[in-house]
Amino acid sequence: MKKAPKAYNDEKFLNSPAARSLRILAEYIEPQLRFRKEKVKDTIVFYGSARLLSKRAANGKFKDLMRLRKPSKERIEDAKIDMEMSRYYEDTVELASLITEWSMKQHPANRFVVCSGGGPGIMEASNKGAKKAGGKSVGLNISLPFEQTPNPYITPSLNFEFHYFFMRKFWFAYLAKALVIMPGGFGTMDELFELLTLVQTKKIRKKMPIVIYDSKFWEKVFNFQELVRTGLIAKEDMKLFYVADSVQEAFRYLKNELSKIYLMKPVSLFNHIK
Repeated sequence: MKKAPKAYNDEKFLNSPAARSLRILAEYIEPQLRFRKEKVKDTIVFYGSARLLSKRAANGKFKDLMRLRKPSKERIEDAKIDMEMSRYYEDTVELASLITEWSMKQHPANRFVVCSGGGPGIMEASNKGAKKAGGKSVGLNISLPFEQTPNPYITPSLNFEFHYFFMRKFWFAYLAKALVIMPGGFGTMDELFELLTLVQTKKIRKKMPIVIYDSKFWEKVFNFQELVRTGLIAKEDMKLFYVADSVQEAFRYLKNELSKIYLMKPVSLFNHIK
């Protein structure tokens, strides 16, 4: 009789509902192994829209549209908005580059590695900025029904593909020493508020500077002051994040806070989450 396959070689079993716990565990152990091999112990996580274009791409899209005989007003307006919003892509590239240049001068050199969700838009811009500065960067991609392919700027050995959203979110939070929140939609808001909740409730015990970028944009989206006025959040909760209106302001805040928290005294780089 032919030997049965060992359980760990049985692909049908490994992809079955019964083996779900093994797949979840694999998305913990395999990234952990790679992060240790690459000596990445802490990250600066960039969140933001996957839909934002670079200035060059947005301008090119507008020029192509205007070559058409009769482009609709709606398409012209959308293209103009793309050009307007492209500044956040360019600001992300610049901020990620500044952070990477600064972090590479620290000891060890792999401190505060830029980390993104691995896809296009703001994710691509942050990885691009890190690569521009000559540093490593992480991409925590996720398999979606509509294919999200890794952007070309991620360090190849730090390019990850997750099936489970919650395991991907774990790796965002576990290594993060700071967050940068650029304009974005549902996904960005989900990630921001989940991390704010974990910090507020002290389920994340480490100090983690959070930068929300561009007050004019976010004030149209959120009314934090109304939450304070109605007692739904405490006035002290407004200190959980910092709103920056320029690349230099965001960089100065992050550099000062990270230096004060993590570079002035030895700290444990792991075990910050209960």
